Amino acid sequence: MTGRPRLAIITGPTGSGKSELALAIALAIGGEIINADSLAFYRGLDIGTAKPSLADRARVPHHLVDILDPPDDFSAADFMRLARPLAKGLWDRGRPPLVVGGTGLYLRSLLGGLFEGPGRDQAFRDQLREMAGRGQDLHRLLSERDPVSARRIRPSDPARIVRALEVLHLTGEGISVHQDRHALSDRPFEALTVVIDRPLDEMDQRIRERTRRMFELGLLREAGDLLAKGYRPDLKPLRSVGYRESLDVLAGRLGLQEAQEQVFLRTRRLAKRQRTWFRGQAPQARWLYPEPGPVLDLVRGFLEGRPLGPEVSVGGGGHAL
Repeated sequence: MTGRPRLAIITGPTGSGKSELALAIALAIGGEIINADSLAFYRGLDIGTAKPSLADRARVPHHLVDILDPPDDFSAADFMRLARPLAKGLWDRGRPPLVVGGTGLYLRSLLGGLFEGPGRDQAFRDQLREMAGRGQDLHRLLSERDPVSARRIRPSDPARIVRALEVLHLTGEGISVHQDRHALSDRPFEALTVVIDRPLDEMDQRIRERTRRMFELGLLREAGDLLAKGYRPDLKPLRSVGYRESLDVLAGRLGLQEAQEQVFLRTRRLAKRQRTWFRGQAPQARWLYPEPGPVLDLVRGFLEGRPLGPEVSVGGGGHAL
């Protein structure tokens, strides 16, 4: 293939069916899949992450799956460093790259790079810490001074709130301004982002069934096996949805039914956060119901260089961006 490398991103809330859809598309167009689900990087976390089966991985090559052990750290910068040459190499060999997963920051780093920004100002950070200790809402402060960045950062993410206030303090410009300016100069791909979504009642039904199925397939056993290998229960991957509750069951802190309900509720909240993130971070994305035909036509046409045409409607009762 010639020209600027193209790639298609298939993303969306957890439980929406993006992985199955991407597999069907990859089979139809002769593509390969690059994983962008942060938990699927880890070996031993299979059932709780709904990781593609070995049979599916034999049908379509999946990259960046099972590359880490639970204690290993992995950042958006690491993902960018690995995924960019992978995607370009696939394109150059005539294998359309499909990036599949819901970890939004990793997708953003792939497409627009990462803004490193100025160094730390420890005195200013200490001042913010004292303000928070006195009960001041730092996210509200950020909303007053840099509303665009505040909309991109959750109130429950204190590290990013502090960094945004610090960048504003040091440069006089919001971190969102720096990020957007940086992204404009770091665009190695032409990309199509497709956000797969479903009506909320349908998502609830799918998440509840997915939760039941994970426990039926042996999520408790998988969590126990990770402990048996010597992994600490406070490792970040083991605090994720499904594994934390399973470890609580094994430790006698939760009953099985209560654990299943907590997994359902946490997964539901995660899907809501992902949906909100993509609305704010991917304004050019196409939001589609997971019907293979329309999504395949859109992806195939884009990868072949055809104009995308007018905004695609969402079928099946979903919603447009």
